[in-house]
Amino acid sequence: MEIYLVRHGAAHTKEDDPERHLNKDGLDQCHMSGRALKRLEIKFDLVISSPKVRARQTAEIIADEVGYPKGEIKVTETLEPMASPKDTISYLNNFTEMNNIMLAGHLPLLGNLASELLSKSTQISLYFESGAVCQIDVDHPISHTGIFRWFLTPKQLRLIAQA
Repeated sequence: MEIYLVRHGAAHTKEDDPERHLNKDGLDQCHMSGRALKRLEIKFDLVISSPKVRARQTAEIIADEVGYPKGEIKVTETLEPMASPKDTISYLNNFTEMNNIMLAGHLPLLGNLASELLSKSTQISLYFESGAVCQIDVDHPISHTGIFRWFLTPKQLRLIAQA
């Protein structure tokens, strides 16, 4: 199973927008990420998003860019910022027949989830910029023996999209 962890694009501050929709830069980041993933010939069997607006927008834009039906995006609270990685993994266990899964979420969850997928005994620290994408391959989500494939920043994704 290939798991793609995506941090939502740049969003408005809570003061400017209490729901924190993506701002202009965030919208641009997500379109570029989607175009880069398409250029890398990455397709998703499943896209899952946090219920927060900025994550849902991110998932919808990337899904649209790579040709995944937006109406089939699943939404789960197990991708909210303070969710437990164990709960997220438990949720993923419902989809073990899927090969390529994109998860659109937030910090600190995404860093903690990456750590949980990669190792049982060591806390691995990964920082996800807004709009960053990471690929981790696992035989089974609960195995703690994932393989770290790659991590791309928004700047790198933009270069791939524009190449």
